[in-house]
Amino acid sequence: MPAIPQRRLWLLIGAVAASLSLGACSSFTDRTRSALTTITPYKVEVVQGNFVSKEQVEALRPGMSRQQVREILGTSLLNDIFHSDRWDYVFTIRRQGVEPQERRLTLFFKDEVLDHFSGDPMPSEQEFVATLDVRKHSGKVPDLEAKPDELKKYEPSKEKQAAEASPASLPPLPPSYPPLETAR
Repeated sequence: MPAIPQRRLWLLIGAVAASLSLGACSSFTDRTRSALTTITPYKVEVVQGNFVSKEQVEALRPGMSRQQVREILGTSLLNDIFHSDRWDYVFTIRRQGVEPQERRLTLFFKDEVLDHFSGDPMPSEQEFVATLDVRKHSGKVPDLEAKPDELKKYEPSKEKQAAEASPASLPPLPPSYPPLETAR
């Protein structure tokens, strides 16, 4: 048998490996491909800023002091040293499976009191909490009260009731009980 040059041997091995790997590609089914595309990496929930509710915005009144505003809304996210009479409240949340939310509220002060404010329409606290719950609800609330015909299947039989009701079937009580602790 003639010796095969080493270069031809490597070419032959490469061709066999390439044909085997191409054959492996055809073994992927549509089910395998769809399973691979449905796997998504975990995305970290990112919450930044102060959530400001509709109820909090409704509590703001022109003429309030900075301290009163801070008690209602909390400390602002952005305090610009070049615009000391402006407070910016920015809230962003990014969660997997939920559309990102971003809301802004800007307050303007004049002579240490609230002059006016403007910003995005804010959701109520209830509306905001409802957007956080991404679980799928079936919509059907289970009936938590049993009906009389359902309770009948759990009633004890008449013989069992009669046996439990007779006082003769109970063991007699002991005349006295032993002490809980021994005397020293």
